Amino acid sequence: MKGYGVTIAGVGQYAPPGILANKDFEKLVDTTDEWIVQRTGMKRRHIAADHEATSDIALPAARAALEAAGKLPADLDCVVVATATPDYPFPATACILASRLGLVGTPAFDVQVACSGFVYGLTAAAALVRSGVYKTVLLLGAETLSKITDYTDRTTCVLFGDGVGAVVLERSDADCFLGCNLGTDGSDVSALYLPVGGSRNPSGRKGMAGADRGAFIRMQGQSVFKLAVQQMVAATLSALDQAGLAPADVDFLIPHQANLRIIDATVKALKLPVERCVINIQEYGNTSSASIPMALAEAVADGRIKDGQVIVFAAFGGGLSWGAVVWRWKGARARIATQPAAVAKATA
Repeated sequence: MKGYGVTIAGVGQYAPPGILANKDFEKLVDTTDEWIVQRTGMKRRHIAADHEATSDIALPAARAALEAAGKLPADLDCVVVATATPDYPFPATACILASRLGLVGTPAFDVQVACSGFVYGLTAAAALVRSGVYKTVLLLGAETLSKITDYTDRTTCVLFGDGVGAVVLERSDADCFLGCNLGTDGSDVSALYLPVGGSRNPSGRKGMAGADRGAFIRMQGQSVFKLAVQQMVAATLSALDQAGLAPADVDFLIPHQANLRIIDATVKALKLPVERCVINIQEYGNTSSASIPMALAEAVADGRIKDGQVIVFAAFGGGLSWGAVVWRWKGARARIATQPAAVAKATA
């Protein structure tokens, strides 16, 4: 099979208008704005409305990415959604989104590796284009983590927000996918998981004590912190080696926005100047698979990322999973959607 190049033709982003600021948590749990900022770097999070599901807030971001790429939904050969918060356990949220875009018969599927979802999805979507299977693929990282956050748990409730980032990948003469490294370790899922809702602990079964309480994110913060830094650094170095590059060649690192301390430690370990790292955690918190494409959209929109630059996307999340992709930027535009998701739904 003939190999092709792949590029990102357009980037989109959408964050719902609802806001949870640090001060709001002082009314919910024993915490303060100062404590949250010092330990996480977060100041605000965007929160979807009660009636909104992941596909609802994904739609404006999808349309924004298509507009930035100069594409119509009919131009798409495939839709991929990376998410830890699908509308339903099945069908795939990508199927619902494709329908909302007016696509019938177009293949669509989800990628579920939590915070590493966008990096895994980018690797898979790029492979579909580079192998010649498809010419144009829409990839989104989309999350409504507020739906599975326990707002009585002081250790986790301040961390998570909602949002969507989207990219349109298309066939190109120049190959922008330079290298990747992916990995998992599923030996202890309790490090970061959602206890209820799968076949191990189906929700709603009689005799399940505390079933409702298990429907929230659970995390062992210290162990996740240490592994996140180690594996994001190792994955980045391996992906750069595959690309024939070194950290000094990196123009921008766009890491998963999990915690500012994790980001700072990763940047330090890679010996990168902090100005080469894209950080927006203060505005959105941890949006899982959406955090990298959301940060990418902002960095492209404000002109920081320029044609020809080397970008590294690095993530760590539930699984435990991790990965990095090295990408050469090729002049794509970005659009930040501001249309309320409710309006988008009404006009779909």
